[in-house]
Amino acid sequence: MVSGTVLVTGATGGLGRVLAGMLHAAGRHPIATGRDTRIGAELSAAGMRFVPADLVHDRLAPLVEGVETVFHLAALSAPWGARETFQATNVAATTRLLDAARAAGCRRFVFASTPSIYTRTADQFGLTEATPLPPQAPNDYAATKYAAECAVLAAANDTFATVALRPRAIIGPHDTALLPRLLRAAGKGVLPLPNGGSAMIEPTDARDTARAFIAAEAVCASVAGKAFNLSGGAALPVAALARHVFARLGRRVRIIAVPRRLALLAAHGAECIARLLPGQPEPPFTAYGAMALGWSQTFDLTAARAALGWAPQHAPLAAVDWALAEMSHA
Repeated sequence: MVSGTVLVTGATGGLGRVLAGMLHAAGRHPIATGRDTRIGAELSAAGMRFVPADLVHDRLAPLVEGVETVFHLAALSAPWGARETFQATNVAATTRLLDAARAAGCRRFVFASTPSIYTRTADQFGLTEATPLPPQAPNDYAATKYAAECAVLAAANDTFATVALRPRAIIGPHDTALLPRLLRAAGKGVLPLPNGGSAMIEPTDARDTARAFIAAEAVCASVAGKAFNLSGGAALPVAALARHVFARLGRRVRIIAVPRRLALLAAHGAECIARLLPGQPEPPFTAYGAMALGWSQTFDLTAARAALGWAPQHAPLAAVDWALAEMSHA
């Protein structure tokens, strides 16, 4: 592990809390930043230095002063929202942080990107970093995260090493996406899934993801300007993941199979209706959700294994067990 002061943005988010905790446990004393002051207080109570910050509007020079590595995890990660908000939070904030980090003399910038950029209405197996992206991004989140990734990688030079990691379906005790959806279904007793959940998915344990970011920091100079796909390395059907969650909770949940093209059509319809409503509230199911759960997506981790010296250690179902156990103790 390298030394020096580190900054973790998005430290109050699901991955950020795990990464900041792992760095702190290793004696790195990270500066943790985020907008959730309640979780920030928990980080402070755990012995970390928490600095609340809005990366879109606040002055960032004080945040990066004396910092050698920036782990930039902060983002608007949602399937729905205003395009301008995604642009500001995911692109403008990233470029502002890049500029501030370079001006402050930071040496490394490790960026959390997303494999959502690959999402399309086709089964995809063994995706690599060289796999062509679809001609159109599946949603504003993916589009803006890719724009931010490009800015990060383009900023690499001899004195400022940048790298981007694309972790797939992170599972952890602070997850705000996959597990909460399954927990809501457990409460309702029914879960509609495209094609009955037959699509293959490779969830990634949050601890493995955090280790990948630390591994990337250690070799940042040698992989500068590159992006790497991450996953749990073990594919399973979406329905198998869901049934495991329900079994651990002791709940009987009926999975309803919906033809995936019909699910996608219904999601587009729900989005159209939502756009006509006051405030444009998020529909119960989005087109991105239909694509992500309806079509398989698996990854070839050769590049991450070779360049980062990293490999997943936790199987997806073990990640679920850990996350649920930690959530029950919270």
